[in-house]
Amino acid sequence: AAAHACGAHRHPRSAQPRCETPSRTVMASALLDALLRSCRDPAAALDALCWGSDCFPDKDTVDALTCLITRLGDVSDRQPGAAPGPELLRRAEAIVWDRCFPLLCATGRDSGPCEPDGPGRRRALVAALCRLLGACAGLCGGAVPERLVETALPVLLAVGEEDVVEPGGDTCLDPSVAVEVIAAALPHLCPRSQLTHRLLDAVLACARAARDALVSKVVSRVLFSLLNNNQLKPSELLRRLWEGLKLWDQEDSSPAATARLLLCLTALSDQLLRASAAPSVPPVPQHPDPHVPQHPDPRLCPRFWALVQRGLTHRDNVSRKRALFLLKRCVSLSEETGAALHSGPAAADGVSLFWWEPHRLQLLLGFWVDYMLIMETLDENQIHVVRPVLNRFSKLMEATVADGPDRPLFHPSWLVCVYRRMFDSENKTVMEEGVRHLLELPPSPCLSLGFAEFVVGPFLDVLADSRLFHRAAGQSAGECPELAVKLQGFLVTFIGSLPEDSRGAVVLQMVQGLACRHWCAVPLLFLSQALAQLPPCPALGLPGLHALREVLRSTMVTHQVLLRGAAQCFLLETALHLTDVSAVTLEDVFSFLQHFRADESLCRGTGLWTRLCDWLHTSEGLFRSAGPRRGAEDGSGPLSSYVQNLLDSFLRVPASAEPAGPVPGWAEAELVGRAVLLAADLEQRRAQSGEVGVPESPGLPQLLRPLLDTLHRVGTSVYLPVCKTDRSLQLLLSLLRLCRHQGPQDAVRGALEQCVFSVAEPVQEYVVRRLGGELCTLQDVERCRLYLSVLRALVQLGDAVGRHRVSLLQRLVPALSRSCLRTLEPHEEQPPQLAAQVQRAVGQSAAAWLCEVALEQPGQLHPDSCPALAALTAHLSRAPMNQMLAKPLANTEQQGCVEEGPCLQGWGRLAAQFVQDQWSCLRLVVSRSAPPPGVLQGAMEALSILPSDQVLPVLSCLRTLLPQLLVSEASLCVEAVTLAWTVVRGLSSSPHDFWPVLRGFIQLVFQQAVLELPPPEHCQLSAAVARIAVELIEMSQTKAGVFNQLIQQCCDTWMPLDAGSDSAFASALTHLDIFTEACLHGPVLRRDQRLLQDVQAYIEQLGEECAANSAVSSDCRDDHFPRVHAMAFLSRLDASNELHKTFMEQLVLRLLNKDEEAARARVRYYGNSLQHRVKNRAWQSLLLLLPRLEEASAARVLGRLYEAGFCGNQASVKYLIEWQIILTLERHPALLPTLWPCFLLGQENNKTSICTFLSVLVHLGTVLQRVDDKAAQWRRALDVILQWCFSHNFSVRLYALLALKRVWALRGDAGVGPGLDGLGGLAALVESSLEQAEAMQGSGNAMKNWQRIQEHFFFGTFHPLQDYSVETIFHTLPSLSDLADDEWIPVWKFQRLAAFPSNPSLPLHNPRRELREAGAGDWVQQDKGDGERAAEWAEVQKKMTAWWLSEPDPDLELQQHRAARLGKSSSALVVVASLIDKPTNLGGLCRTCEIFGASALVLDSLHHLSDKHFQALSVSAELWLPLLEVKPPQLAVYLEEKRSEGYCIVGVEQTANSCSLADYRFPEKTLLLLGNEREGIPADLLQQLEVCVEIPQRGVTRSLNVHVSAALLVWEYTRQQLTAPPQP
Repeated sequence: AAAHACGAHRHPRSAQPRCETPSRTVMASALLDALLRSCRDPAAALDALCWGSDCFPDKDTVDALTCLITRLGDVSDRQPGAAPGPELLRRAEAIVWDRCFPLLCATGRDSGPCEPDGPGRRRALVAALCRLLGACAGLCGGAVPERLVETALPVLLAVGEEDVVEPGGDTCLDPSVAVEVIAAALPHLCPRSQLTHRLLDAVLACARAARDALVSKVVSRVLFSLLNNNQLKPSELLRRLWEGLKLWDQEDSSPAATARLLLCLTALSDQLLRASAAPSVPPVPQHPDPHVPQHPDPRLCPRFWALVQRGLTHRDNVSRKRALFLLKRCVSLSEETGAALHSGPAAADGVSLFWWEPHRLQLLLGFWVDYMLIMETLDENQIHVVRPVLNRFSKLMEATVADGPDRPLFHPSWLVCVYRRMFDSENKTVMEEGVRHLLELPPSPCLSLGFAEFVVGPFLDVLADSRLFHRAAGQSAGECPELAVKLQGFLVTFIGSLPEDSRGAVVLQMVQGLACRHWCAVPLLFLSQALAQLPPCPALGLPGLHALREVLRSTMVTHQVLLRGAAQCFLLETALHLTDVSAVTLEDVFSFLQHFRADESLCRGTGLWTRLCDWLHTSEGLFRSAGPRRGAEDGSGPLSSYVQNLLDSFLRVPASAEPAGPVPGWAEAELVGRAVLLAADLEQRRAQSGEVGVPESPGLPQLLRPLLDTLHRVGTSVYLPVCKTDRSLQLLLSLLRLCRHQGPQDAVRGALEQCVFSVAEPVQEYVVRRLGGELCTLQDVERCRLYLSVLRALVQLGDAVGRHRVSLLQRLVPALSRSCLRTLEPHEEQPPQLAAQVQRAVGQSAAAWLCEVALEQPGQLHPDSCPALAALTAHLSRAPMNQMLAKPLANTEQQGCVEEGPCLQGWGRLAAQFVQDQWSCLRLVVSRSAPPPGVLQGAMEALSILPSDQVLPVLSCLRTLLPQLLVSEASLCVEAVTLAWTVVRGLSSSPHDFWPVLRGFIQLVFQQAVLELPPPEHCQLSAAVARIAVELIEMSQTKAGVFNQLIQQCCDTWMPLDAGSDSAFASALTHLDIFTEACLHGPVLRRDQRLLQDVQAYIEQLGEECAANSAVSSDCRDDHFPRVHAMAFLSRLDASNELHKTFMEQLVLRLLNKDEEAARARVRYYGNSLQHRVKNRAWQSLLLLLPRLEEASAARVLGRLYEAGFCGNQASVKYLIEWQIILTLERHPALLPTLWPCFLLGQENNKTSICTFLSVLVHLGTVLQRVDDKAAQWRRALDVILQWCFSHNFSVRLYALLALKRVWALRGDAGVGPGLDGLGGLAALVESSLEQAEAMQGSGNAMKNWQRIQEHFFFGTFHPLQDYSVETIFHTLPSLSDLADDEWIPVWKFQRLAAFPSNPSLPLHNPRRELREAGAGDWVQQDKGDGERAAEWAEVQKKMTAWWLSEPDPDLELQQHRAARLGKSSSALVVVASLIDKPTNLGGLCRTCEIFGASALVLDSLHHLSDKHFQALSVSAELWLPLLEVKPPQLAVYLEEKRSEGYCIVGVEQTANSCSLADYRFPEKTLLLLGNEREGIPADLLQQLEVCVEIPQRGVTRSLNVHVSAALLVWEYTRQQLTAPPQP
């Protein structure tokens, strides 16, 4: 009957007893006791509660069966004689294997319709089945628990090997289920070392390879159960586990392995780091008992501390928290036990990673508490939080070296961890602060040695960020960045404090670090400069030179030219200072020097070249010998001997060399040429210094004798190998290029010129002969370029010397012209032969060179050479345009299939060069005769077929042709110009080719003939030119220097430096838009471009100290260039010239329009914004123009000046407008009456704008100088000032008072005496008021502001007439008015970038020094002061971080309280924010709720968690706070559910019945409903509230931000709960 009552004969899914709540558990226990007392066969009861094998039971059924089996086990324990019988044990074992195990295997796969729906029910059923397994295992005992473990163990092992195990078959468990099975069986497992060891190995294997969720479950469910089972010898297991973890760390130290190891160690912290296990006295490792397992102590293991340090700098936030937690536990344990310990043997620097001494307890605690707080604070990633703790970090450094500079007290690697954490911060400002702090590292040998590996590794990595090298606040353009200066000092101090035997290795590692990274131009430049500042020491051998060479070869190929050249200079200085000359040979040195380009850095005649010569002179006898050299026996120096050997080996041609192979590479010729010149300069310096005892060395002619002998024989010796002549000509050309320096003549240069002229004639004859038909292969094309380059160098040398040119051309031009005529004669060849086509191409190139010479120096050609040149010109004029070479058949052409074989490699380049040379020749033709027919069509065809980098000759021809064809072929001219512009834009990504082509294009399109065309509305070409000008200006915004080319060409065309015509200047009126944009052009605002320009300005300021300034030609890409050029153009205008006057008047109107457009722009107008800069540039230009206008013109624009004064302007613009008004009224006194109506306008619109006009009256003395009726105008000024002295606005009254003081002081000059009729008592009143103002006492704001405004530079120092200069307008005034320093234009730019004329009315320099020495006025600014850094902990933001081992929550629908699993104390407060829609408010609210321990935060959507604005405010609080999702339409139902659970529904709203927050007492179970940011809480939800709470207010504003309101209420709730009496 009892069994029937329990449902033995009912369906297995019928209702079963529940055992979830305490009341139900008691009831179930009573029922089970009654059942067992009345039931004669417990096995029958088991059968009654079991389920069928074809369906899934519900959780209640499984729980009921678990309760019954547990009760049976309890009865047998209480009653020794009531042991379960064999049948009962068999039934229980059958439940395990026939009922539970198949279901557990089936939960990992689809099992049919009876499977429980949803993951939540499935997990609940799995948990119930595992509890049943545990009950059965406890009842059966013996082999059942072992079998369960043996069955599930392979699953964990497989997970460790494969990471993913797919359940397959009926007996395969899911890994997570296998974990639960093992956890259920472990409490009942009998001691068996082999099985437990296998289980422990499986746990470690799973921890290494499984997913995070499974690892957390294995650690928390299996590992804890193992270690808490006293029957399984937990000490032995713990030791074995510790050894396995150490082995794991030894095998794998990757970030992923580090994170898993920290997870395991944190989980084991209660077992590993406990006081009962730690020794209270120093451990005695002698004679340990092998039978007694030793409890492991991680603190004694250095590998453990290395793991903790890796964890402290880990990328993962949770891993960092785990490492910090372990550090805290170790410190706490050490303090508690008080035992002295050291983590293994001392390191090389004499200190262990971790140590503890009881007698230094306070020192150790202070260090580690500070250290842990710093690491906690760095996780905030907020600079205002991090910066105060840096003061404590400096104290940690002081504590580290407290025992002396040679032995650190604490291991420096702990300090390195702090820097690494700062460098890895997501906040770049924190990273920059860390770099600056490291650069101030105090000099200490122990710190330097401990930091060496870090400095050459991660520190170099972080220095690769260019943003570190921006100018600091207060630095001006052209200064070295503050961080770069600190970097230089740091490296000098750091390397100097290293032990001598370690310096070389560290410097070598640093240089090798430069070579193995990809560097931007700026960081590499300043790192190279810092290395160059190191004191000389033999630190770098051959590996160091190789590393520097790799830096030059691989990391500097794409950098900006000047920056690349400067870096090369600094790297060479580094090599000179740090190379160990005894470890390298001269061959090594010159191989290294080979990578320094003469046109970028190592240029002869510079200071760097001189220092290199001095270094070679000093080290000449110390270089490592590379073997005997020829010439050493004659007494010459090692360098001269080396150079002689080098030259001989260079000119020596092996017998196996091809007779006409490819041209040798240029690198070796440049190496030999540089070595020759260095040796010659060195000998010259010896001769000048008069050294005694030094053997006489050969001079330059003696050194070059092998070369000169070869060149003398090139024209006569037919057996001379071509390869040798090529090498000789290459070396000759290299010598001429390397020696080409613009400077005074020196002996070496003179000797070289004599040597060259001695061989000029045979070289010339040889070249003409070779160009006359001997070059017939594609390899000879490069040889042709070599020959023409040699001829060009010889001609240029003749120009420079001033002689030999005529004789050179006299012999060269006729012979070469006749040779070109022969090769260019058409020949019919079927099929075409390669040799003939190459000869034609060579002849065309030679003809192009002749035409180039004729165009450059037409008057210096000898008369005898003119007929031959004229014949060549006639032939070229008859030749068709764009002739193409006939491509010969390839060697591999077979049966109609043509493949380009080896002999035709490079044919395409040759064909393009042939067309390009034709247009080079055509330039001479069109300059001497009428253009041939169809030339424009030919030019467009050439632009279409030629590569973009070879179109420059075509553009040069078009420049000559365009003026002649503007009328006859206007439409074709438009097409040609448009096509040329397309070609130019296509080259914008290739700097090497872009700038020459752009210059040629601008000279073509913006030449005088084109600019003089009618306006765009009447001429298509003018319209096309205007459109191109707009596009050029737009391009200049992203490519600095484009506008520079345009404005320079236009200004030189409109008004050349020599006498220009009015017709040329008239075109400036047509293209006034270009000039207007030039007046407004300025520095770009892009941060990366500004950095490059600032660094370039710094390099230029170094002058001759940096050889790159001499080697690199200036490209005039300064952002100030257009405006400087425009101002120079304006300064040359003549106001008496009608055209010039018209130009100025129209430009003034354009600039005023631009100012109004900037004022109307719908963007924020703030200091140094783009609008501010444009307005400032416009008024600076107007300040040069308006004073030069006639009175009538000035009267027409004066009203617009007044209107501009009424606008809200930044200080710099305001000063310029006021200065403009003062100058205009001073120049034209008749216009003064127009000023007085301004004081009656705009009183309601902008009261403070009247200050502009009051400022004008402050300088009334300047305005009245030319006024006839001074008394009347003075009285009028007095009247308007007195009216504004009673203004309600303080600033206006202050300005009026100052104006009153200055105007009243003029009464004598104005002819007004104290007894003037009409003033009466007013005079006494004014004087009394001024006396009271001067006699103000106290320290109030009124007195301070009165003093400051009088001391302000514009009212105290500035004089409108005497300070009128270019320097004041463009540099002094901007610097005094807080304008960004990139807007300051120094005077030297006007002198260097443009030919600025001397003009007494507009001097370049300000003759007065007072204004230059004045400081910026600050009377309207609040007092500023830098707060001192926090020195006490009370001023440090201490961010406490709670953490505990957690299992990731896979299903938010379960609403599991993560905070409870973390060990946090949570309140019963629920905050509902479903009505809030701004992510920033939600993020801040999430952080507030997590900090004060709210039980849950309800959002309208969990998608907010991925919003970057939410994450920025929440700072990971969402990971530690339960979050629920309730949509606004579902809020009413949710509130009713919470009400039924006992929650009090509280709304945050202002209503008629609201309760004040100060008077309200929150119940423990409170639900806080927050309203929307705009609408608040809807009316339908107000009806469900039990109370509305409002925050007391005293201000005018009616509401607080919703996050702020919620934070106040959450804190008040928390405060009340904290102070509430404990519940009984």
